[in-house]
Amino acid sequence: MMPFTDVIPLDIHDVKLVRPPKFRDDRGVFCEIYNRDALSAGGISVDFVQDNCSLSLSAGTVRGLHFQANPKAQAKLVTVLRGRVHDVVVDCRVGSPTYGQHAVIELSSEEWEPLCVPIGFAHGFCSLEADTVVHYKVSAPYDREYEGGILWNDPDLKIAWPVAPEQVILSDKDKQLPRLRHLAALFSYTGT
Repeated sequence: MMPFTDVIPLDIHDVKLVRPPKFRDDRGVFCEIYNRDALSAGGISVDFVQDNCSLSLSAGTVRGLHFQANPKAQAKLVTVLRGRVHDVVVDCRVGSPTYGQHAVIELSSEEWEPLCVPIGFAHGFCSLEADTVVHYKVSAPYDREYEGGILWNDPDLKIAWPVAPEQVILSDKDKQLPRLRHLAALFSYTGT
């Protein structure tokens, strides 16, 4: 087994960046971006059941802020396979000491560092390059009945996005998402 060298908590400690070892030679780079045993040793014990990919054709594309509610809630392991993203995670767990706070990190295909987003968080990103490909491992299959989200530019969240509102590329569905203050209490903080 090739252990991950680091599992690093972000500003919101339940959100973790995984830094797997990279092996370089004349051909390029080899890296395990997912290894269940290594993640578990780093404190991430999630049973991932589905893999998804998105392609953002243009820089300035925002996807999110999305989640899936209980009983179909999803943890995510997010990896950029091509390009770069400004990745954002918002704590939606009522009672959490970091409720309503967000963590931001740049993910890139140069680093191949997965981000673990636990259940109870809204997740989104802004593509920083054209033709950006993002891979997601999720812990529950997609279910339209339980999908939800928060408005990407909710003023209460004060997220510093790298794109102006008049230049953002956003789906019609994401334009209609509610602000966090109007969101039902879908997730509770368990203290772990």
